[in-house]
Amino acid sequence: MSSLAGLLRKETLHIVRDRRTLAVIALLPIVQVLLFGYAIRTDVKNVRLAIVDPAPDHATLAIRGRFDGSEVFHVVAVLREASDLEPLFQRGSAQEAVVFEPAFADHLARGLPARVLIITDATDPNTGSSRLNYASAVIQDYEREIRTRSASARIVPDVRMRFNPTGESSNLFVPGLMAFVLTITSSLMTAISLTREKETGTMEALLASPLRPGRIIVGKVAPYLVLGLLAALAVIVEATLVFRVPIRGSVLLLLAEALLFILVSLALGMLISSRTSSQRVAMLGALVGTMLPTLLLSGFIFPVESMPAVLQWLSNIVPAKWFVLIARSIMLKGVGLAYLWQETLILLFMAVLLLRMSTRSFHVRLA
Repeated sequence: MSSLAGLLRKETLHIVRDRRTLAVIALLPIVQVLLFGYAIRTDVKNVRLAIVDPAPDHATLAIRGRFDGSEVFHVVAVLREASDLEPLFQRGSAQEAVVFEPAFADHLARGLPARVLIITDATDPNTGSSRLNYASAVIQDYEREIRTRSASARIVPDVRMRFNPTGESSNLFVPGLMAFVLTITSSLMTAISLTREKETGTMEALLASPLRPGRIIVGKVAPYLVLGLLAALAVIVEATLVFRVPIRGSVLLLLAEALLFILVSLALGMLISSRTSSQRVAMLGALVGTMLPTLLLSGFIFPVESMPAVLQWLSNIVPAKWFVLIARSIMLKGVGLAYLWQETLILLFMAVLLLRMSTRSFHVRLA
């Protein structure tokens, strides 16, 4: 028993003295509960709605007022022509649209079918169906109200699912899986790689060599950059051959964007590894800093619009959020760089910033 007590004391002291590991172990459950508790949302909120009303009348204005007053919808544009919707859907500025036919109120008054078209972005089929149901409920409530005054009044809604009309869930998850796989291949493996050099003592040989920190980082990043690109290519091939996910845009643009995202992930992994001294701490840091945000805050599984405002703001600093938007837009919407230049510039800025930070954090001495 005395030997066992000595071993327990030794392990306890080892954990207490390793303050970084202790902090990660203590904070990880708290962070996980907060992220999962607030990020996992199946309800639909803050739907970006565009309304096409070519001839506004008292009926269309009343329905528009109901959408404005709803907590679910946020009206982003009121248009005269349905042709103006396409750029909004391509950029992601609108997730749903309600299109009224001309003489809407006149048809209601004469007892003729008043038609309204509801269009939704169905890249996320479950959320898209929920949006359709909410929009239909708003219109049906108005119809029930006016039928108390005129029993012949009738509104006929037509629905259209854009970009994923069959509602295939693989079309939603495969682009997100690409971001998740590339994160594991890049940031996690790179974070472990550098800390393994520290633990085995080979880092001393690197630091004693004529190589400067920047060149050491290039040497550590380049192989994983190639591996990440091969992983991205494999995911694209699997997506098309196995899961039948369409790629309506440019494959070369998708690979170029994947390469940029890999570079961001590698730089983030290098930054984590430069601040840690053991593979265990590096793995935990990569888990908290890359994998959890990719799963929860990128829109990969749960819609960002339904999250609290704080998490919506935090999602903007998650690189995977921007790559998931890019991958889905290229694969499902078929858009090009003309619509994705903002997301691309954000990833480029992140890559430059993280590479600079990781180079500065790479001190010419062992931590």
